[in-house]
Amino acid sequence: MKSLFKTAAVLGFAVAALTTTALTAARADDVKLGFVVKQPEEPWFQDEWKFADQAGKEKGFTVVKIGAEDGEKALAAIDNLGAQGAKGLVICTPDVKLGPALVARAKANNLKLMTVDDQLVDGEGKPLADVPHMGISASKIGEQVGQAIADEAKKRGWDLKTVGMIHISYDQLPTAKDRVDGATKVLEAAGLPAANVFDAPQAKTDTESALNASTTVLNAHPDITHWVAAGLNDEAALGAVRASEAVNITPDSMIAVGIGGADSAINEFKKSQPTGFFATVIISPKRHGYETSLNLYDWVVNGKAPPASVQTSGVLAKRDDYHDVRKSLGIE
Repeated sequence: MKSLFKTAAVLGFAVAALTTTALTAARADDVKLGFVVKQPEEPWFQDEWKFADQAGKEKGFTVVKIGAEDGEKALAAIDNLGAQGAKGLVICTPDVKLGPALVARAKANNLKLMTVDDQLVDGEGKPLADVPHMGISASKIGEQVGQAIADEAKKRGWDLKTVGMIHISYDQLPTAKDRVDGATKVLEAAGLPAANVFDAPQAKTDTESALNASTTVLNAHPDITHWVAAGLNDEAALGAVRASEAVNITPDSMIAVGIGGADSAINEFKKSQPTGFFATVIISPKRHGYETSLNLYDWVVNGKAPPASVQTSGVLAKRDDYHDVRKSLGIE
């Protein structure tokens, strides 16, 4: 009889354990998480979505992807997710000043909220520290650019005291200013005179605007024969390279490093002969899509809150290794 009771108890515990496991699995499988982005047509956000889906497949949750190009659509997206029974969302908002409104709307819909890329701010412009965030460190990426330029200049045997820098600026965008200032700081620390840093303000953030701005600088200083260039993105660096080519500065006398790893940068690497475009710092969307989604899922299912703030940087890619870098980042 004791043996019978013991067997029944063991079976009871086993059934209970299986039931608990099944309920947990069902709960996990039923979880919906939103991923809202401000520019759904952009490759960066498409990749974030791709990696969020990868996380969902691995853990068994559903990612509801919504584009929200303005504040009204962002608020509507939160209501949409609430109506669908989602438990949380990651958002790259079209307007960081919507912070308090987005937080309030998420709470009204019982949604846990994380931000990615752009951090929400309050009415005074201060970051909302209680909303977990994964962003990109503009200063660190700029410093990577500056270090790459300094290292290559040293490798070529350049004396930085005789080198000119095309400082391609777009100061109305804080990210742009932080990136270029970061690059400039590193180069000056490496020996580039501040007097040799020439500002080249862009009207827009495209290659043509950078070309026009850089051409003005180069024409104003024909005595300088060796140049470096840094700006917001790959397009800025490419604009400086095109300008240098127009005034007959050879590739071995120009070092431009871009940011982003855009198609334009990859196409430059694919040219049969090297140009003055030396490298790009590729910013990976994988962590921003995959890791944020996993963190949000863990928060929803296990109650483990994500880190308050994570700042990512990038990976330097050059003509001879960009394939390997892209593969390591999961974008090739």
